[in-house]
Amino acid sequence: MGIVAGLDSAPDFTRIVVCDADSGTVLKQGYAPHPVDHAQGAGRPSDVDPQNWLLSLGEAAGGGLLEGVQAIGVSAQANALVPLDSQGNTVRPAMVGTDKRIQVAAADLIDALGGREAWAQAVGSVPQAAHPVTKLRWLARTEPENAARTAVLLQAHDWLVWQLLGRPVRRTTDRGGASGTGYWAAATGNYRADLVELALGHQTMLPEVIGPADAAGATPEGLLISAGTGETMAAAFGLGIGLGDAVVSLGASGSVMAVHPEALYDPYGMVTALADATGMHLPVVTTLNAVRALRGTAELLGLPDLESLSDLAMKSTPGSHGLVLLPYLEGERTPNLPHTAGTLSGLRRESMKPEHLARAAFEGMLCGLADALDVMRGRGVEVRRVFLLGQAAELPAVQAAAPSLFGAQVVVPQPADYAAIGAARQAAWALGVSQGVLDPRTPPVWQGPVAQVLEPGDDLAVGQAVRQQFVSVREQTHPGAFRM
Repeated sequence: MGIVAGLDSAPDFTRIVVCDADSGTVLKQGYAPHPVDHAQGAGRPSDVDPQNWLLSLGEAAGGGLLEGVQAIGVSAQANALVPLDSQGNTVRPAMVGTDKRIQVAAADLIDALGGREAWAQAVGSVPQAAHPVTKLRWLARTEPENAARTAVLLQAHDWLVWQLLGRPVRRTTDRGGASGTGYWAAATGNYRADLVELALGHQTMLPEVIGPADAAGATPEGLLISAGTGETMAAAFGLGIGLGDAVVSLGASGSVMAVHPEALYDPYGMVTALADATGMHLPVVTTLNAVRALRGTAELLGLPDLESLSDLAMKSTPGSHGLVLLPYLEGERTPNLPHTAGTLSGLRRESMKPEHLARAAFEGMLCGLADALDVMRGRGVEVRRVFLLGQAAELPAVQAAAPSLFGAQVVVPQPADYAAIGAARQAAWALGVSQGVLDPRTPPVWQGPVAQVLEPGDDLAVGQAVRQQFVSVREQTHPGAFRM
């Protein structure tokens, strides 16, 4: 078909991959950090001038990187809100990431619609500080003049696609990006404009939601620009996950996502019902504590890094001699315990050794994510194998325990920017459809990532015993908090 490019505009950098459209082979790559922000409100990390995304993109694409490229796909950080006025100018800096200033607005919105279950039923998610709908509520309460001027709502990838196309009258988004706003329902495929009005105080223009294989348009030079999507959806597409696959991401917090044919409804709000980049659905369950629990334990033990903590943990045995760590250090979302603290249980003279605490930290983190996997399974999601992402996925202590605790085959892909690769794959799909060589219902088949495969094997029974030990402590400490 030709050559395509995918760009990933992450919170701190832009990465571009240039790929063969037929095989997905990466031919060239570009990278540039985002420039130091000088936007109004600088010093508040949630405020970013979106022009910085364009500057970084231009630098990453320098040196003729895009020469010969026929189509571009755009992936960008999730939950970024870019409010525009009626002339298409930014009303204020983009609001990105999770901002603790906005937590009160989330609680306010939940109450305004009648509680968590009402939100879950309306759009498949419950407002959190990161959601664009919550940022609209904060804007209306805190910056009413800016709220009144807001006429159009875009997210980061919507805005970048719009800029690449020369700011046309038509503004578009995709199902994946729309599903993360808090005012588009994955179950129905429709916007809830009433929720925008509930949050902001008035109606606005919202981007047209186009199909996964549709093109947003073409540049005057004839370069095709695909629909674009959020980083989460692009990474899933780049990994090539399908039905039966789940992805566990190990960041400071953790997340579990899986491909499913239907949007999930969870009355407790633990599941966020996102759409993916292929026409399917991508339910996500989040934990607030993952690698932050490992880093905290390393600091407590006076260790310089996570590699040292892993080496120490490998000197212990499964079950950590009865030591159990509930790693709810920043409160927790799964189960919903926002004001709780962590718990260390099972202290006996024989368990009070550094290696057992180190092992308990890894087991506690993974058991918390296994809880998230159980939420998925309890809602009917099949999980046959788990893709494990993040730097911590390479640690021996993680790889030794994860298959038996998750009860599934674990795949550890070689590190790569799968969001950029997913964006490139989307561009190849749109290009193939425009050329009449691909079906809009079937994405191109690309070679899968190079990966290490780990099987639970004979350790499955041991892992399940460790898991039961964790569940027992969790239920004794927080009875009834984990609702299936």
